Amino acid sequence: MSKTVLAVIAPERYRDEELTIPQTLLTQAGYSVTIASTQVGTCTGMLGGTVVATHLLEEIDPKTFDALMVVGGYGAVEFLWHNTTLHQLVTEFHHTGKVIGAICVSPVVLANAGILTNKHATVFEMTESLQAFEANNVTYTGDAITIIEGGKLITAQSPDVATAFGEALVTALNTL
Repeated sequence: MSKTVLAVIAPERYRDEELTIPQTLLTQAGYSVTIASTQVGTCTGMLGGTVVATHLLEEIDPKTFDALMVVGGYGAVEFLWHNTTLHQLVTEFHHTGKVIGAICVSPVVLANAGILTNKHATVFEMTESLQAFEANNVTYTGDAITIIEGGKLITAQSPDVATAFGEALVTALNTL
């Protein structure tokens, strides 16, 4: 049976390549990717791309997925950073030992959910993201990618490393 990945995006202003590049790599590796957001239907990226979110965050059962990928972009700050439903999903994925990845500004979601506390991670460097890391006792590495917890927790800094981020997710899933 194919492994499944839940990709969470903001309904608007998600970062296109932070979704499409890892999604392509995951699909090429034989994994299925389901898109969820705070609304179902067409979501629009910062670069003008569109994708259909087929599930609301509230509808997600973490037991049906092997990995969680949280996509960045300016919409993530507004729609995902403080979303308590998403925080609960992150916590459930983490407590069951599943692969979790977040790119760009989205590692703040992981920090706000409490799974990065007292860990080293990276994030897109801006005042608000660094403040969120500090408030949640996360050590900012400044690295392009950080991989911790035996490869099951992956944070990536920007769209420039979307390929490496996607490859790290594939590697982590391959070891499950």
